[in-house]
Amino acid sequence: MAVEVRIPTILRQYTDGAKTVEGSGDTLSALVDDLESRHPGLRDRLMENGELRRFVNVYLNDEDVRFLDGVKTSVSDGDSVTVLPAVAGGA
Repeated sequence: MAVEVRIPTILRQYTDGAKTVEGSGDTLSALVDDLESRHPGLRDRLMENGELRRFVNVYLNDEDVRFLDGVKTSVSDGDSVTVLPAVAGGA
């Protein structure tokens, strides 16, 4: 099963600069584990204590996974996952 994962610029150091990578798994958590096996360090930037980090937003086919089943959200062949770090600041 291939799932396309879009990687933000700040995390591309873990993917050798790749904007998108492919992974597999039945759930978002399994997908992150698969990505970690090929891109070490990525899981620690996305997850903490088995859950998504507070300031990391993940979308499955344009749906925020926090409004689905979080890391237990099912993923399927052909799905697209987008990782977006939260942006804060300004005046």
